[in-house]
Amino acid sequence: MQGSANLNLMIKAARKAGRSLVKDFREVENLQVSAKGPGDFVSKADREAERIIKEELMGGRPTYGWLGEETGETDGADPTRRWIVDPLDGTTNFLHGLPHWAVSIALEHKGEIVSAVVFDAAKDEMFWAEKGAGAWLNDSRMRVSGRRNMVEAVFATGVPFGAKSTLPATMQDLARLMPACAGVRRWGAASLDLAYVAAGRYDGYWERELKAWDIAAGLLLVKEAGGFVSAIREGDEPLVKGAIICGNEPLFEPFRKIIRE
Repeated sequence: MQGSANLNLMIKAARKAGRSLVKDFREVENLQVSAKGPGDFVSKADREAERIIKEELMGGRPTYGWLGEETGETDGADPTRRWIVDPLDGTTNFLHGLPHWAVSIALEHKGEIVSAVVFDAAKDEMFWAEKGAGAWLNDSRMRVSGRRNMVEAVFATGVPFGAKSTLPATMQDLARLMPACAGVRRWGAASLDLAYVAAGRYDGYWERELKAWDIAAGLLLVKEAGGFVSAIREGDEPLVKGAIICGNEPLFEPFRKIIRE
């Protein structure tokens, strides 16, 4: 892999955290049968992964700002650059022994994501991108899918759980979209949903109520793979509002029209 010094630092941090998480992931199945359950253990695994990433990134770039799911936000001496990190996206999958989770790291410069890494450690798939340099899966260039017909397309989303207020809207989305396409998947890791759009595995993705660390890296992957990205509501910013829709060029407008109805 060839990239900037910042990207190489991000990949190194993601791999190091990924090794720690894979080791912990192997213990989850045993913890499933305990009375206490694996929740506390997974929380520790999550925090340890963020500690590793922060140590690597801030050690290499101590003046940058920081936004992490576990440790919150810290301003840096350099106000123009910020790391945005989710050390374990797909925690519920991890908790249940499902091998679909990722480390997500993005670098923001003057409000724009310029470098991105999404590492699926369980499958050893490193998705990465830099602004203007394309998107890659390990050593292979990624492109969004070339499908042109909605009826052939597979989309991804996240169905809200618990008492989230966006559940009715998502159910309405599904009612409109599913008759028009080949299927909808809900795999429980936003960063990987976006990476899969970039890799052409999904034709599009949408979701509400996300945090910046869920989608920052994935946004750049999709853009650099030739995809289109916007907020669900016209005029909003996806990173600010946490409501995103993306897809390949031929399907983006009909897909967005259905979701925005």
